[in-house]
Amino acid sequence: MTRVWTSKNGNGELRPQFTSGSALEVGRKLVFADYDAFRLRVSSSSRELLERAVKQILRDQDRRSVREPSKRKNRGAM
Repeated sequence: MTRVWTSKNGNGELRPQFTSGSALEVGRKLVFADYDAFRLRVSSSSRELLERAVKQILRDQDRRSVREPSKRKNRGAM
């Protein structure tokens, strides 16, 4: 089962252009500055800087980063 993260605007509409497999990747798409994916994985200070920038953008643009409901397959149905 794959988890999908995206951004939701103030009206509750999902923003498909920001869809990704992790909240961290959604943050990289929201922030226009270039954040190195490797450095974000190994450096807590880099992650903190990105998280701070993402929170600012989400607050300013009335958005939220959300996990989309998973699409589960019903394995017991015929």
